[in-house]
Amino acid sequence: MAVVINRAAKFTSSPNAPKTLAEMPGVSKDRLNIHADRNTLVIEGDVAFDMPKDMEAMHVEVSLPRYRRTFTLSKELDTERMSAELSHGVLKLHIHKAEHAKPRRIEVQVG
Repeated sequence: MAVVINRAAKFTSSPNAPKTLAEMPGVSKDRLNIHADRNTLVIEGDVAFDMPKDMEAMHVEVSLPRYRRTFTLSKELDTERMSAELSHGVLKLHIHKAEHAKPRRIEVQVG
């Protein structure tokens, strides 16, 4: 049975694409699942312990963790334009702001 762990996550803001950093130590790309549905973001990952091909485990005292975080996203974010990068146990998510949420400059007419 896997132990579910909620690791730290950090949200930063920028004018066009807020960034999320989530700690996922021991999770490989193929064991990572990220999905967004409307305004909910779910990040899940399993830690794997791969045995060498010529070895077999006789006794195991390690419980492999499973990471799972669920976030409610602002309607100002465009989940269709999301990108992710996993490097050294840290997941970086870039979720772009929706066009309607970006500030726009209004031209002033002289007349």
